[in-house]
Formats: sequence, structure tokens, C-alpha cells
Amino acid sequence: MDALTIILSVGGGILAGIINTLAGNGSAITLLILTELLGLPPNVANASNRLGVFSGSASAAAIFYRNGQLKIRSNFHIVLPALIGAAVGVWLATIVSNDQFLWVFKIMLVVMLGVILVNPKKWLIKTVRENSVSPFILWPLFLAIGFYGGFIQMGMGIIFLAAMVLGARYSIIDANVIKTWIVSLYTILCIAIFQYKGLISWPQGLLLALGQVGGGLLAANFAINNPKANLWAYRLLVVIVIWAILRLFGIFEILF
Repeated sequence: MDALTIILSVGGGILAGIINTLAGNGSAITLLILTELLGLPPNVANASNRLGVFSGSASAAAIFYRNGQLKIRSNFHIVLPALIGAAVGVWLATIVSNDQFLWVFKIMLVVMLGVILVNPKKWLIKTVRENSVSPFILWPLFLAIGFYGGFIQMGMGIIFLAAMVLGARYSIIDANVIKTWIVSLYTILCIAIFQYKGLISWPQGLLLALGQVGGGLLAANFAINNPKANLWAYRLLVVIVIWAILRLFGIFEILF
């Protein structure tokens, strides 16, 4: 790899780490770098991408935990179904192409953009601690989200935030805190399974992981120290969803 490729990869990793911590879908950037810039086949890129996903999420989760914002025990009822779903998802990802499932994600993004823009106040709430979600709703929901994250990862953060903010009544920042922890946990499992299958390309994956550590740390410190972090996270979420829709539906190719 030449110097420019390394710089672009690390820079893309930093941007993806920031996006993943405050909103989601940073993997759209890193998967593009892994396939188009670094030349990995899609299944190897999907596997190698998990190194950066873990490093960025784990570094952000560590900052949140150190500052007392990550409450591990009180959120275990959300973590457990997500981990079970992720285990099934990553196993399926080793034997089935994820391209055939992208159309589901496209439809979900369009619906979600409408939900985000129609009533922004729903996304700018403070966490309602006394709100209790029925396990009959919570378990199937986070099993499905975990499955998607284990299977393809791209866009999982956006889907998770929608469930946490609109369903469980968490603020965007508090939802992001839990998201970084859950993603860190299930990505360890993903890495182990993908490595067992021989699908991880470590040099390229670690290069992006280096940048994502920096991005995760920057975003976590911003979320902790900025009183308007909720608002900025919401704005970033809108931008990322619109960008993802334009890219996945091929609008950029038509325009340019």
C-alpha cells in the first residue's frame, strides 16, 4: 500500500468511527474503502470490517464507562437478545451473500427518514428511566436487530437508535452509549467466527481499525462534554440516512 492509500484508509476510519458513535452506518464508508480502495472481495471486506467496528465501539464504550454514562447491569435485558441474534446473523453471513438482503435495508431507510423528519421532537427527548418496555416486544425486536448487525452490520446503528429512541424512550446520546457496548460485545463473536472461517484480512482491517479508534474516542468525548450533543447527533443521523439512501438507490451515479 502506498502512502496515499494509507492516509485515505485511516482518514476514512476516523470518519467512520465518529459516525458510528454518534449515529450509525459508518460501515458504508469502511466497506467502500475495503472493496474499492484496498481491493478485498465483498465477503472478506465484510469480515475484515469487524476489526474496525470493534475497535471504534470499544474505545467509545470505554470512555462512556469511565465517565459513568454506561450502566452495564441496568441494560443487560437489551444486550442479551441482541447478542443471541448477532450469533445467528454472523453464522449465516459465513454461508450466504448479504447482497440479497440489501433491498430490505433500502426500504427501511426511506421509512426511517420520514419518521426522523416528520417529528424531530421525538428524537430530542431525554431518557425516560421509568419507562418499561414489555419483554414480548423487546426480545423479538432486539433479536432481529442483533441478527442484522451480526449478518451485515452496515446501518445497524441507525436501526438500533430508532428502536431505542422511539421504542424504549432513550435519548439519542444514551442510546448511543448502549449501542457502543452491545456492538463491542457481539463483534468479538463475529471476529472469532469470521477468523475461524479464514475470512479476515488483518492488514487492511487493522489499518481501518486504527482510524476508527481515534474516531470513536473523539465522538465519545464530544458526546460527554457538549450540552447540545443530542441535537448534533440528530442532525448527523439525518445527513447519514439521506446519504445512504442516495448511495444505495444509485442517485449519485445518475447525477454524476
